[in-house]
Amino acid sequence: MPSLTWPGKSLTVPEPAALVTDSVVFPHGLGYPTAKPANRLLLGDNLRLMTALLPEYEGRVDLIYADPPFFTNRKFPVRIGRGEDSRKPAEWDLADGYPDSWHDLDAYLEFLYPRLALMHRLLAPHGSLYMHLDWHADAYARLLLDEIFGADNLLNEIVWAYHGPSPIRSAFNRKHDILLAYTKSSQYTFNADAVREPYNPNTVKTFGSSPKAGFGKIPDLARGKVPEDWWYFPVVARLHNERTGYPTQKPEALLERIILASSNPGDIVADFFCGSGTAPAVAARLGRRFIASDVTFRAVHTTRGRLAASTRQPFTLERDAATSLDFQPGVVEVHFDGDGLSLAGSPKLDYWEADPAWDGITFRSAAQAIRPVRSGEICRELSLPVKRKDQPVCVRLVTIQGEQYQVILNQTSNR
Repeated sequence: MPSLTWPGKSLTVPEPAALVTDSVVFPHGLGYPTAKPANRLLLGDNLRLMTALLPEYEGRVDLIYADPPFFTNRKFPVRIGRGEDSRKPAEWDLADGYPDSWHDLDAYLEFLYPRLALMHRLLAPHGSLYMHLDWHADAYARLLLDEIFGADNLLNEIVWAYHGPSPIRSAFNRKHDILLAYTKSSQYTFNADAVREPYNPNTVKTFGSSPKAGFGKIPDLARGKVPEDWWYFPVVARLHNERTGYPTQKPEALLERIILASSNPGDIVADFFCGSGTAPAVAARLGRRFIASDVTFRAVHTTRGRLAASTRQPFTLERDAATSLDFQPGVVEVHFDGDGLSLAGSPKLDYWEADPAWDGITFRSAAQAIRPVRSGEICRELSLPVKRKDQPVCVRLVTIQGEQYQVILNQTSNR
């Protein structure tokens, strides 16, 4: 088989990240403080993070969804406004999201290649990888995956089609992405019955009206069919209840089909470019365990808030020791009345949480408030499920601009 090469091509394994557990999040206080999380959210360079995970997870991850930068050579901002007119982007309130800029194609391939190799090592023998790209780099990625997984282990090249506005006037509008699905071996998980969909009504009508339809082969019309390798799901811009404001967010229906088809309840689903957190959120909802990571704080923060709002499973928030979370003291006015917390005169917040028994080491989040997608008005009161007079209450807050504050209160504190 031909292979792709470039100057400096290498699979040198980097130094592993030194993982630090910053916090444990118990959504809605469920399981606080003793439940041991099976789920992990990590902040840092995924090359170092995946290397650090090898001793525990090599050959154990059941499904990996990879949605890396697409080699677009663009910068993608985050929408932090609420209730804005989607037709007037000049009026949107924005913050830094993530860059997808490269010196050249060689630099992009050198970024992608060792990460794909580590994903292959992490996958279980029955595991699958779904690589999500578009026309910019999918052809190059397929050659790399053929080399790492073996060309015979390409399960599907899936087209995700969608609609939306486009400025293109000199070519056909580019309205599809590519998902390259590879398996670790010929013994892979694929749950056909979990993803069946109804036959088109015209198909049902045809088989009902003619005994010769299908050349005598009559499908089980009531059971439905396994989807083809082209999928239509609306983009998140049209699904307002899912929207986080994070750029390039993928729809939950897309990840639901992937996770249902290629994993089982209790399996480990990993996403090392988690962005807005669609994959871990859907995995948790479907009874899977998850490992999710991203290199930017904005992505990890968005994912944390989304998981805290939508799941019932606790998870750890860990970081590479080389990456700081930079909490600022004071500034935010928090009142504590012994049973709950309230805010006064605070900056415009995106998220805040509380640990009612702060030990000064690991933050255990027992109550969370997340800014709603539509109204933008965050709840300014939190009730605490547990109160311990011998330990202070720690409150952490994140503004819409990504600034982080930490306030420590005792039983008699008012600020």
